[in-house]
Amino acid sequence: MPRSVCLRAFALLPLLLLTACTTVEPPFQSTTAVAPAADAEARPTLLLVSLDGLRPDYLGRGETPHLDALAREGVQAWMRPSYPSLTFPNHYTLVTGLRPDRHGLIHNSMVDSTLGDFRLSDRDAVGNGAWYGDGEPLWVTAENAGLRTATLSWPGSEAPVHGVRPTRWFPFDYTRPIETRVDMVLDWLSEPAGTRPAFATLYFEHTDSAGHHFGPDSPQLHEALQAVDAALGRLIEGLRTRGLQDRVNLVVVSDHGMAEVPPGQAIAVEDMVTLEEARVTSTGQVIGIVPNPGFEAQVARKLIGAHPQYDCWRKGEMPARWKFGTHSRVPPIVCQMHMGWDAVPRDALARRPAHARGSHGYDPALPEMRAVFIAQGPAFRRGVTLEGFDNVDVYPLLARLIGVTPAENDGNAETLLPALRDGVR
Repeated sequence: MPRSVCLRAFALLPLLLLTACTTVEPPFQSTTAVAPAADAEARPTLLLVSLDGLRPDYLGRGETPHLDALAREGVQAWMRPSYPSLTFPNHYTLVTGLRPDRHGLIHNSMVDSTLGDFRLSDRDAVGNGAWYGDGEPLWVTAENAGLRTATLSWPGSEAPVHGVRPTRWFPFDYTRPIETRVDMVLDWLSEPAGTRPAFATLYFEHTDSAGHHFGPDSPQLHEALQAVDAALGRLIEGLRTRGLQDRVNLVVVSDHGMAEVPPGQAIAVEDMVTLEEARVTSTGQVIGIVPNPGFEAQVARKLIGAHPQYDCWRKGEMPARWKFGTHSRVPPIVCQMHMGWDAVPRDALARRPAHARGSHGYDPALPEMRAVFIAQGPAFRRGVTLEGFDNVDVYPLLARLIGVTPAENDGNAETLLPALRDGVR
């Protein structure tokens, strides 16, 4: 099959599925500072690129020459995703610096007592800014500081957050060719200072899609990996031919990794808890359970504790290292699947293919869940490899690069200072 056809096939898969409060922390506050106009025009544009589901060990195997060169000549590290290691929660963490338990996107599927149900296939929910109100994404901070921003399908960017949208934004469209996405961003970056964005994003779902449906070691994954690398090559060559190398700081990240789910390693959520006993608010790897009235004690006795394929906790008793379990959207009981196991509704289980698949959403400490960090541009040192770090630490770096004071966040601004040239720290 020609590569362009394969890419369209991969693109149909992930976000068709992705498209599948009281807290003990201090309340969210914005600390936006306005960057002087002249300084803003002189700064390079920050381009943040997400390669959804890209594991660090996918690189350096001869299939990603452009990514490998970018990492070798710039700054590279692996990142630990925030819990849960899912797409929307971690993409929003990267641009807010808040863990999901604080910014409120606690799962790709969730329930809010006021807003109702959130599903990635529900375009009205995805575009409702009220779901995102517990954090301030970088494009909102930048816009409030008088800077222009442009987002291409970054999770969370389709909604007005605190009433603010990026200057330019686009809903996710799996039919948009990968080359078109790159060329759109190159055109933005080529504009004169009066319209050029100070911060832009670009998103590729292809490796996540192939990994989910065919497994992280499948031929389809390898083809998707090569295609995404070719798109990065197109971007880098476009920056070079347009003379933009010194006007763009490029940061490439992923949101999480991917683990293999062998055939037969899935259970029906109805075998965990019945519909009479509880409502299941999320399935997959992080299972949300809301006991029905009168069944609270029965469901707790049935679920709380260790099981052969999963473990369950009350929301306030989850492992402390996950920093999860205080937000009002976290259900009363959360069950975490062991790596390599899924829990899905029985009807979905009956339709499940016999071949291996891939999943994420497992314990973020697992090497298979690690994400990628690569950076290159005028602000960054060359040939630097850093120790692994938590992905909340990316946000303070991004804010520094566009010259705004970060909003309140959970990141450590010191973590990525070694990535920067002396004059930028």
